[in-house]
Amino acid sequence: MTDKKIKTSDDTHSHDHNHDGHDHSSGGHSHAHHAPQSFNLAFAIAISLNLGFTLLEVVFALMANSMGLLADAAHNFGDVLGLLLAWGANWLLTIPARKRFSYGYKRTTILAAITNALVLVASSAVIAYESIHKLLDVTQVNEYLVIAVALVGILINGGTALLFMKGAEDDLNIKGAFLHLMYDALIALGVVAAGILILFTHQMWIDPLVGLLIVVTILWGTWGLLQNSIRLIMDAVPHYIDQHGVSEFLMSLPDVKTIHDLHIWGLSTKEVALTAHLVISAEHPADVDYKKINSVLKDKFRINHATIQIEIENSDYLCVRSESC
Repeated sequence: MTDKKIKTSDDTHSHDHNHDGHDHSSGGHSHAHHAPQSFNLAFAIAISLNLGFTLLEVVFALMANSMGLLADAAHNFGDVLGLLLAWGANWLLTIPARKRFSYGYKRTTILAAITNALVLVASSAVIAYESIHKLLDVTQVNEYLVIAVALVGILINGGTALLFMKGAEDDLNIKGAFLHLMYDALIALGVVAAGILILFTHQMWIDPLVGLLIVVTILWGTWGLLQNSIRLIMDAVPHYIDQHGVSEFLMSLPDVKTIHDLHIWGLSTKEVALTAHLVISAEHPADVDYKKINSVLKDKFRINHATIQIEIENSDYLCVRSESC
């Protein structure tokens, strides 16, 4: 008996396979993919408000002679660029798959996520350099202006971050945008605290020191995003997928003797694909079995696209890769 591949993606595929290995359905496979949640309005609002605030912050930072405020402005500008990348990638998710790009443009979300992380690292290097320079050459700071502008920054960054909170749980690209804005709000809070300390102590070295603390905060928060993005670009199992649990579930299926060629990887920052070869001791599963497998993989393990290949245990045509994968 020859091998037979059954492609399952979501729980909307229609199958009508007889045990001779041929597809006798009149319409083949019917695909009904759910469109990704749109964050177009959220991105438009966040980018507009943050770009406008960043330009004003640069002006006031120069007027106040504040390294902390200028560092925050540089970081905000990097975040605006990151938001633009994330928005573009999120829009590309809505473009349907084409002949050459059979999975569409989902992977651009991973590229956007890793670019976001690298932008944060680069902006941190600039902030660190300028802060050290200011520590060596301390100058007067207008603390009142620093406090006022930073308070506005908390409102804008914190408010726009809330627009992405809902999608941050299951989409690394949206999570990157959310983290950018939340860290900006926290950094602005730190700048306010620095301004208050300078107001009461008159110690101007506090301002560049805050700039360095901002760098540590950015790098601490960016490490996870950068690490997960690199893993996705390398086709590693996404960090939130229970690979052992998936393997145990497939092994627990009726008549399954062994599994090989089990691969799990991210198609995008929120969609996961799986391929697996199941060696069974009975006939091929019925359509209802495939539907159940697909449903569990999606609902319990968050795997959207699964391809299951069945191999009969006593067949002379087992996959040649069964011993190497």
